Amino acid sequence: MDKSDYLINVLTNNGYKSTIQRNLVYEILVENKDKHLSTEEVYDLIKEKNPNMGIATIYRTLQLFEEIGLVYKHNFDDGCSRYEIMAEDSNEIHQHHHLLCKICGDIIEVKEDLMNSLEEIIEKQYNFEILNHVVKFTGICSQCRNKENENGYRKET
Repeated sequence: MDKSDYLINVLTNNGYKSTIQRNLVYEILVENKDKHLSTEEVYDLIKEKNPNMGIATIYRTLQLFEEIGLVYKHNFDDGCSRYEIMAEDSNEIHQHHHLLCKICGDIIEVKEDLMNSLEEIIEKQYNFEILNHVVKFTGICSQCRNKENENGYRKET
């Protein structure tokens, strides 16, 4: 199934229509699937293809996509929401983890889910069914640490 068919199916199954604007937002997210784009970054990329599309439409579309499970909305403590497209073939119910560099702002994805055993303990101890979890680690990436070592100082974080 191609990307536009997948989008149409998800929208239709959730009671929504496929529109040119929704298709364009989805296309931008697919083209940048390894990035965590803010609404403004999506807007800047869309302006290159459709200069008439307003940012309010993008906000509404991203909100809809989050509600119907097409994207994850992240808060990386940088003052804006960031969006990451979910893989079509994803059977995962959990988001992957992220490493956030406090110096350069780089976001590194951790593909392994290291929380499974902790979840089992929590579920048993508290009789609580965990549906999802969000883990983000903040620190300094290897490139920034190498720069600090070369320059002999550490930047304030």
